[in-house]
Amino acid sequence: MQDTLLFFEKKYWIEGHVQIAGVDEAGRGPLAGPVVAAAVVFERTFVECGDASSLLDGLTDSKKLSAKKRAKFFSVLMATPEIKIGVGLVEAETIDEINILQATHKAMALAVADLPEVPDFVIVDGLPVKTFPCESKSIVGGDSKSLSIAAASVIAKVVRDEHMLVLDQTYPGYGFAKHKGYGTQMHIESLFELGPCAEHRYSFRPVREAEAMSKL
Repeated sequence: MQDTLLFFEKKYWIEGHVQIAGVDEAGRGPLAGPVVAAAVVFERTFVECGDASSLLDGLTDSKKLSAKKRAKFFSVLMATPEIKIGVGLVEAETIDEINILQATHKAMALAVADLPEVPDFVIVDGLPVKTFPCESKSIVGGDSKSLSIAAASVIAKVVRDEHMLVLDQTYPGYGFAKHKGYGTQMHIESLFELGPCAEHRYSFRPVREAEAMSKL
């Protein structure tokens, strides 16, 4: 495990914060399915004494990991008592009601609220978020710079992917198991052929266009 990935955690531990949650999301861009966020808190003694090195070596931004490695880290993170995890999910219907940015922030707030204890500091990937119950710091590219945020990115991605596998069974024909709701050519073609389903985001232009076509 690279020490640089603990730079932000150590900085805020030294400043006196104890429970530091890394937060990230998965699923802002897809045309279907929920946006999912995760919050991860590492016990300071666990990562500073070196116990985490062998378990978490290679952990980084979920987009840089293979599905096999994401699954491996997901299992490790979920099974380690010194790692606290919270997950928040906002469905497509709500995304349409409040817009994807607000839905993402809501999912992040839900993830933090799902932790066993309310953290006293949050580090979040991307731009500032104002929905947390404590002080926070946004870090652009944080999923590659912070171990906590990287872990959150893996949890959010795997949880969302598994959710899309379930939706694939409920709504066959769209290929959710393959593209996970993203706007691939396969998805766009099936969307216009079958019309949108209840899990599509009608506020997204391709879905609106497919809905209009289905009514002709």
